[in-house]
Amino acid sequence: MSSRDLLLEIGCEELPSSFVEAAVAALPELAKKRLDGLRIGYGEVRALGTPRRLALLVTGVAGQQPDLNEEVTGPPVKAAFKDGKPTRAAEAFADKLGVPVAELRRVDTPKGEYLSGTRKETGRATRELLPALLVEIIREIPFRKSMRWADFDFAFGRPIQWLVALFGEEVVPIEIASKKSGRETYGHRFLAPGAAPITKAAEYVDVMRRAHVLVDPVERRAALRAALDRAAREANGVLIEDEFLMDENLSLVEEPHVVVGSFEQAFLELPEHVILEVAKGHQRYFGLRAADGKLLPKYLAVVNTALEPTLIVKGNDRVMRARLADAQFFYREDLRVPLADRRAKLAGVVFQKRLGTVLEKAERIEKLAVVLGEKLGKPASTIEAARRGAHLAKCDLVSYMVGEFPELQGEMGAAYALAQGEKAEVAEVIRDHYKPKGAQDDTADSDAAALVAIADRLDTVVACFGIGLVPTGTADPFGLRRAVLGVLRTMLDRDFDLSLTAMIELAHAALTGKKLDLALPALTARLLEFISERLRGVLSDKWPGDAVRAAIGAGYDRPLDLRRRLVALADLDETTRSQVGEVFKRATNIAEKAGAGEPAPPAADAHKSEMALFEAYRRFATRADDLSTKGDYATLLQEVATIAPVMHQYFVDVFVMCDDIAIRDSRLRLMRSIADRCARVARLELLAS
Repeated sequence: MSSRDLLLEIGCEELPSSFVEAAVAALPELAKKRLDGLRIGYGEVRALGTPRRLALLVTGVAGQQPDLNEEVTGPPVKAAFKDGKPTRAAEAFADKLGVPVAELRRVDTPKGEYLSGTRKETGRATRELLPALLVEIIREIPFRKSMRWADFDFAFGRPIQWLVALFGEEVVPIEIASKKSGRETYGHRFLAPGAAPITKAAEYVDVMRRAHVLVDPVERRAALRAALDRAAREANGVLIEDEFLMDENLSLVEEPHVVVGSFEQAFLELPEHVILEVAKGHQRYFGLRAADGKLLPKYLAVVNTALEPTLIVKGNDRVMRARLADAQFFYREDLRVPLADRRAKLAGVVFQKRLGTVLEKAERIEKLAVVLGEKLGKPASTIEAARRGAHLAKCDLVSYMVGEFPELQGEMGAAYALAQGEKAEVAEVIRDHYKPKGAQDDTADSDAAALVAIADRLDTVVACFGIGLVPTGTADPFGLRRAVLGVLRTMLDRDFDLSLTAMIELAHAALTGKKLDLALPALTARLLEFISERLRGVLSDKWPGDAVRAAIGAGYDRPLDLRRRLVALADLDETTRSQVGEVFKRATNIAEKAGAGEPAPPAADAHKSEMALFEAYRRFATRADDLSTKGDYATLLQEVATIAPVMHQYFVDVFVMCDDIAIRDSRLRLMRSIADRCARVARLELLAS
């Protein structure tokens, strides 16, 4: 039978943006898994979606399964028969294949004698298999929350309104929640609200486009971008880019249209980020700048219809104006109180019931930031900016504005600090100590802000681990994984050469008076293990995995030193790293049997490969310690790379574990001496493929 395209469309009540994104991401794999499981061939698999529909379009779906004729291995013979009679295991295996036990064969395998048989199955027509397959796919679409309606024993993101299922031109009969599949879909709710019949699956995207529905997210994104740019030009402004708003609006409309709204010039007295947060957080509006970079009293709203734009703008402006008026009131009221005077109110905000208030945490952060700055040898001006910034960093948490817009914490503190006469570098600390907020966010831009950012996260992580609040599975209420990543990324970005162990000890000492569940040694060991997992992830984004494993294996207490070792290791090409790994894997295994002491020179009549390795070792040993102390890891590893082929030839020509005990011991000590000197830089045996 010839191949045909397959279409499944699930029409439903409006889905939230996040539901659409998750479903579109999951649908292709759900389809591939089911088609592969049924041995049905197919071509391209596309997931499409809008707020009112989710769709799956698969090209070139084979018209029939291929016949099956495969050899299958079953249970061990000793489990399949007892006293010469077949056991339940043998009978179940025969039933699975659809053959009598007598037709099963005995085969020898590396694991012993097993039963084997041939499974034969005539391929069925795809059209017979599709109804069950499509129902299974629909039932498996993941939603953060599903709902039930009427009295159906079925849950979905939102109630299903219609179903389209076509195999080529033929309707695939399915039924879910009393809705039966057909070929009729529905166009845009406002611009083409009627039914739109689909003749064949391949026409789906075109039919929907004519009905003012852009089902392809890629096409819809391009249309949205074009509409935004066009509206920005018409408003004599420049669009303020925002990927979150692009993604959010993309899944809120079926055909994007953009209208230009405005607000009074007087609201521009508010800090820019307040206006943009009001537009973004509540309304999902885009901001606009003038050619000189200043914020315009205008915004762009993405809407789902081109009908009556004047009426839409009027309603949007009214809402935007009300939101901005609230923000203006909060801003003016907050400015009446000096930021420092708010600090006392932090005593009424609980950080964690066993760890005290936010004020206590703020006091710990301030002290810790100063100590870290002193250990790094930072200038007094930097340390003072960090201290003052840390002193004020949490004060905006009890402001009216942050109470209404929590996303503005730090931003408002910085704005109030500047307005009330604090230095710019102090305001920068208040704003940036929350960086990085996410995996893609930048770290703090100044040393002072970075010190407070590290101190804040370090206090949280050490305190929470100390009372047993350790992340489990997906549960991480205090964001400890994200906090550790923030510490590591900040240290590496700012070249802060600090010991993780020393940092943990400092944070632990600041918790005097708090009853912790773990003593310092146990806390340090557990936390360092947790940190190593995050560190591996941070480094693996930039450097080869084998190099990361080897470098971390030699120690990671000083992440900056670890990075230097890793860079030197990654500079060796992949082939060289693999060769080094193989010989050092063997050398390290042998070295475990070595006794104490330095290796003795080989006898005069020793094999030339043994003589060559000993000479190479002597040259290496005289320089390895010095290079390691100086941190010249690149030169050290280049010398290791020259030793590797000599060691390889040595293992080919020389039997290390010979009968002569003295010679054997000296050879083992040679292996250990080489391995130990290299282990200060990297566990080279972990480079082995």
